[in-house]
Amino acid sequence: MADFNVVLTPGDYQNGTVNTVVEIPEGSMLKIEWHRKTATFRIDRVEPQIFAKPANYGFIPQTVDEDGDELDTLVITDEPVPTGVWLEANIIGILNFEDDGEMDHKIIVVPADDRNTGDRIKAFTDLSERWKQMIEHHFNHYKDLKKPGSTKVLGWGDAEAAKKIIAECADRYAKAPQYAE
Repeated sequence: MADFNVVLTPGDYQNGTVNTVVEIPEGSMLKIEWHRKTATFRIDRVEPQIFAKPANYGFIPQTVDEDGDELDTLVITDEPVPTGVWLEANIIGILNFEDDGEMDHKIIVVPADDRNTGDRIKAFTDLSERWKQMIEHHFNHYKDLKKPGSTKVLGWGDAEAAKKIIAECADRYAKAPQYAE
């Protein structure tokens, strides 16, 4: 397997697209994480079924969020995307999220070429209120059995807000000698 932080860039995020790698398919109970030091995916834990992922969950290569991990993505598709698949995606928004006192942003993206839907989701405002409620509920409660109250959704932002966070995370990656080569 290739090291995604070596073979991929964050993408052309200034113009609205990123490269993202899927860690966890939508509906999975497996908490699969990219392990930067070994350039492999590993199962961190198995979650209870009630906490299955409500969207494909991934990361943007060559970025580091405030929590020390690659910047997370929620990839909206009509079916689950397997672990290890990367795609070019359009940025539509951001979920501002705090986990155990650290910012752990989630960039909301859709495939750059979704011929099934005719690229119907073009902006954050195209997402249904029910979808947003489901995502908020998941992230506010997915650690309740282990560490209640340790997660908090702080709100949503549009694509411009997401681009700002991506730029900060790409800059953090580039400036940290333990990440950059």
